[in-house]
Amino acid sequence: MSASVRSIDYYTTTVHDTPDAAYRLLEALATSGINLLAFNAIPVGLQATQLVLFPENAELLTEIARQRDLDLAGPSRALLIQGDDELGTLSRLHEKLVAAGAHPFASSGVTDGRGGFGYVVYLRKEEYELAARALGL
Repeated sequence: MSASVRSIDYYTTTVHDTPDAAYRLLEALATSGINLLAFNAIPVGLQATQLVLFPENAELLTEIARQRDLDLAGPSRALLIQGDDELGTLSRLHEKLVAAGAHPFASSGVTDGRGGFGYVVYLRKEEYELAARALGL
């Protein structure tokens, strides 16, 4: 299993009202030079979406958010795991986490269709260090 593990900060914000609100926010971040390493959008009712933003440069995101009066919650920490997509990789990663006493409360992953994968592991604050050590960070 060839995989790299890195600590990553993430922030959440909620957009309301129109269907294009998330698009407008993402466009504003892109034009401000914010590169997102990962992203998630979760509906929270009929008229709102929670966005989870994993910026490459957290300081730049927080500065842009301050300038644009964007309400960000965070930072929170997660692990970003990227590597070669091999059958059983996720189960082996989770086996290491459980053995260390770290239990992800959420995760999401995707393969790139070319033999690689990306995987975000959300951890409780008190279990983050256990997880990071278990995965060699």
